[in-house]
Amino acid sequence: SPQVQPFLPQWLAQPKRVQKRIKDNLCPIRDVPGIHPRLLKKLQMNGIESFFPVQAEVIPAILQSASNGYLMGRGGYRPKDICVSAPTGSGKTLSFVIPIVQVLLDRVVCHVRALVVLPTKELAQQVSKVFNVYTDGTGLKVVLITGQKSFAKEQEMLVQKKVTGYCSLADIVVATPGRLTDHINQTPGFSLTQLRFLIIDEADRMIDDMHQNCLNQIVKAAFQVENYSGSNMLFQRTKPGPVTAASSCSPQIPLQKLLFSATLTQDPEKLQQLDLFQPRLFTSVYSEKNRDGTETEQDTNNKYTLPEGLSQCYVPCDLNSKPLLLLYFMLKMKFTRVLCFTNSREASHRLFLLVQAFGGVTVAEFSSRLPPNERQRTMKEFEQGKIQLLISTDATARGIDVKGVNYVINYDAPQFIRTYIHRVGRTARAGEAGVAFSLVLRIQERRFLQMLRDAGIQDIKKHPVKGNSLKPLVQQYEGALCKLEKTVK
Repeated sequence: SPQVQPFLPQWLAQPKRVQKRIKDNLCPIRDVPGIHPRLLKKLQMNGIESFFPVQAEVIPAILQSASNGYLMGRGGYRPKDICVSAPTGSGKTLSFVIPIVQVLLDRVVCHVRALVVLPTKELAQQVSKVFNVYTDGTGLKVVLITGQKSFAKEQEMLVQKKVTGYCSLADIVVATPGRLTDHINQTPGFSLTQLRFLIIDEADRMIDDMHQNCLNQIVKAAFQVENYSGSNMLFQRTKPGPVTAASSCSPQIPLQKLLFSATLTQDPEKLQQLDLFQPRLFTSVYSEKNRDGTETEQDTNNKYTLPEGLSQCYVPCDLNSKPLLLLYFMLKMKFTRVLCFTNSREASHRLFLLVQAFGGVTVAEFSSRLPPNERQRTMKEFEQGKIQLLISTDATARGIDVKGVNYVINYDAPQFIRTYIHRVGRTARAGEAGVAFSLVLRIQERRFLQMLRDAGIQDIKKHPVKGNSLKPLVQQYEGALCKLEKTVK
C-alpha cells in the first residue's frame, strides 16, 4: 500500500536548505552581510575566520528580522519565527549569539530582551560562556540561572530594587526551565514584558520533556500588562492577533521565537504547541546535488543528518562479552579519547568501577550524581587527554561540546533513534573525523538495524570481534570482578 504522507505545513515542506558539507562550504566572516565591525573583530580574536553553512544562513536572517530596532519588522510587520534543524556540532550556538548581541548593542536601558532556555545546566553554562565572550566590553549583561547558586543570589543578579521601583540587571538571560519558572513566579521585579527574542535550544527535548508549561509561562509573562502609569502604555504589547487599525498605530516590541535542534520534530501537532508565527525553517536534512549538478533524491525520510566525517560500526555480542569488548578496544586496539554511553547511572557507575579495578586505562565517570564542579574538572582532563575513557549517561552528555572525541562507544545500544543521533554526534564535530561503535546484543540486532534504516541511516558496518581476541583478557577480568565484589560488600 502507498505510504500515507502526513500533511506538512508549507514552511516544513519547503525549508530553506543549508549546505550539509561543513568543510567544503565555509563562508569567510566578512562575506556575511550586516555583521557589526566590533563583532567581526571579536570573532577573529577567537580564531574564527569563517562561518559554517548554518551560521552563514541564519545570522543574516535574524539580523534582517530586527532591522528596525526592537519594534515591528519591516513595514510594521511582525518578524517571522525561525527554526533551525542542523546536525550536532554544526555551530548552532554562534548562529544566535552573534545576531542577538548585535541587535542589543545600542540598547540604552537594561531590560531582559533575550531569553535562552536550555534543557540542562551544562548546556546553559556552555551557551552563557559564548555570550560572555561576545558581550565582553559592550556593557550588555548576561545572567545565567540554573539553580547552581541559591535562589536569593540569582534574584540579586536579575533585579535591583530602587526607590523608583525595580530595575533589571540582565539584558540576556540564559536559563534552565525549572529555575526560570520559579523566577517568573517568585521574583518581584523580574519582567519579560520587553522580551524581544526567545531562543529555545534543543527544542525537541524541550517539547518532549513537558517543559511546555514553562514555555507557556514565558509567553504569558511576556504579554503581561504592567501596572505602570501613563507613559509606558505606549509600548504595551497586545497578544498577537489580526492586524487592526488600533494595533497598527502603537509601536510594539514583537516577541520572536528562535528554535534550534539537531532533531527538530516534524510532527506538526507538537510544533503547533509552540504557537509559531509564520515560521521559516532552515535545515540541512535533505538531498544533495551530484558533481554534475543533478540531484540525488535521497529518500526524504532522512529525517536526521549525521556529521559528514562520522564512520559507524556495530559489534554483535552477548551480555558477558560487553565489558571485555570495551577493554579490548581500549587496551589492545589502543583507542584514545573515548566517550562511552550506558543507559543508566547505575550501569555507568558499575562499568566505571569495573574498568578501574581492571587497571591500565585512565577512566572517569560523567554522571548527574557528580557535583557540577567535578563534572567540569573531568571534562577538562578529558579534553587535555589525561583521561582516555569517559563513561557517561545520555542526560549528562546531551548537546555538550566535548573537544576531540575520537570514538563514541554505545556500550548499551540506544533504544531510540534520537538518542543514537545525539550520542554519535559527540564525535566528528565541526567537520573533523570520528568513529562510533555500538555494542549490540544479538537479540537486539534486528530492531537496532531496523531503527537506523527507518531513519535513512544505511552506512553502518558490521564489525565482528572474534572470541579468541578476548581470551587473553579473561583471567585478569575475573580477578577484577572478584575485587569489585569485595569492595561492594
